[in-house]
Amino acid sequence: MSVEIKPRQLKGPWTDGYALHVHMLSSTFIGYNGPYPRFDSVRSPVGELLYQLKYRNDQTAVDQLAEAAEGFLKTWKPPLDAIVPVPPSIARTHQPVIAVATALATRMKIPLCASCVSKVKQTPQLKDVFEYDKRAEALKDAFSVAKKETAGKNLLLFDDLFGSGATVSHIVEVLKNSGAAKAVYLLTLTTK
Repeated sequence: MSVEIKPRQLKGPWTDGYALHVHMLSSTFIGYNGPYPRFDSVRSPVGELLYQLKYRNDQTAVDQLAEAAEGFLKTWKPPLDAIVPVPPSIARTHQPVIAVATALATRMKIPLCASCVSKVKQTPQLKDVFEYDKRAEALKDAFSVAKKETAGKNLLLFDDLFGSGATVSHIVEVLKNSGAAKAVYLLTLTTK
């Protein structure tokens, strides 16, 4: 079953980058459940699959998301030596970004380099930090890179949701500066 995508180009320090679709199509406030606000949210097809994977642990979404990413990569055709998943910000039993990146690497027959970038410093949940400068400060020295695995390579940095771009921008700079990557392309499943 093919998932509808509507790729959007993302601007930043990467060579070229895209999100497969927006995450949310609409969200309407419908009241409170105790102290918690409730919303009637309509997600894009990719956004819904990502939501089911991240928050409902629906592992069947992995292959559908990887298939959608594979289809787009085959039309985009960036020259790639490895797929580098963004390190997870929350500890989960199943890491959605790693799972989809692994399935995508297998489908594309491109090496997965999960050890190319490591998170070496705890950072706050960036979705709770609204100012870009504060996000950038929180990310300072948060990642290290395995230069032996990245030097001179064309890398695909892969993430699930593109918000402000602070995290992926910082990782791209680390990959290019400390990791001596030849080029860094960006692919995210969704964007805000």
